[in-house]
Amino acid sequence: MNWLIYGANGYTGELIAREAVRRGQHPILAGRDAAKIEPLARELGCDWRAFPLEDIRLDGVSLVLHCAGPFIRTSKPMVEACIAAGAHYLDITGEIGVFESILHRRDVPVTLLPGVGFDVVPTDCLAAFLAERLPDANDLMLAFRMKGSDISRGTMKTMIESIGESGAIRRDGKIMRVRAAYDVREIAFSCGTRAAMTIPWGDVSTAYHTTGIPNVRVYMAMHPSRIKMMRRFGALLRLLSPKPIRRALQAVANRRSGPDETQRSAGRVYLWGQASNARGQSVKMTMTTPEGYAFTAMSAVNAVERVLAAPKPGAWTPAKLLGADFVTSVPGVFIDA
Repeated sequence: MNWLIYGANGYTGELIAREAVRRGQHPILAGRDAAKIEPLARELGCDWRAFPLEDIRLDGVSLVLHCAGPFIRTSKPMVEACIAAGAHYLDITGEIGVFESILHRRDVPVTLLPGVGFDVVPTDCLAAFLAERLPDANDLMLAFRMKGSDISRGTMKTMIESIGESGAIRRDGKIMRVRAAYDVREIAFSCGTRAAMTIPWGDVSTAYHTTGIPNVRVYMAMHPSRIKMMRRFGALLRLLSPKPIRRALQAVANRRSGPDETQRSAGRVYLWGQASNARGQSVKMTMTTPEGYAFTAMSAVNAVERVLAAPKPGAWTPAKLLGADFVTSVPGVFIDA
């Protein structure tokens, strides 16, 4: 079956394309700019297409892996094009708004599976494991610490796109906007205890759809001085949200690349999760994964292979469609407890 990577010339899209070819696959590589897509396709021995999101061409394509962010602006036209063409849709988003727009869709004839990379496979699967251990849980906390990595141009541009939206948690089944660093706590990761603050991570959406747990918070480990700064000045980020300012910041972000091969090989992500019920019972788990972009390349191709082998119509989270143990299909993942 033919499948297509849109945004294959981006940092993460190229990593995924190279991983797919390493496994003997030859996806169609696509993006807006032929001058960027064609050389990569020739190098990897893949077919290629160049088209904008205003004129999507999916003839002969069974599945699209969408890697061109910010997804809040790019996912909707690709989802609609996939449904019209009868092609399955996967992406590597971590954006709450994108998850919510896709996961509430009903009666779709193809598989819609957002978030098949580091956002949000490890945390989504961790949430599913915890829910299996405590089926009546009503509170879920997830946290991660990144070590030895950096962020890519695309990730930075996505962060800039949502720069004025502050934080988010889920309370009683509803997503609530809260101030930046709304909650701060010490998290006992397997690599040691670290201060962490709430962030608007994709699991505020997906963990609820995966587990049904109505109260969800996601934390990221950060140096206490940076947490203090976010609490003090986080509200000022809204001053950067007007479109002309965001576009200027994204022009600066275009100068970024992403972690190099050494960083990807050496980097690790440490995850922690806790589920609690109304009777005061709780369960905890920790997990270690490869560096985020390295994880995404492997996880995304794994997800493509599984969906092509056994597609299931509807809108899904990774753990809901592929199972909690899908995270262990990526080499270098360790569930510590």
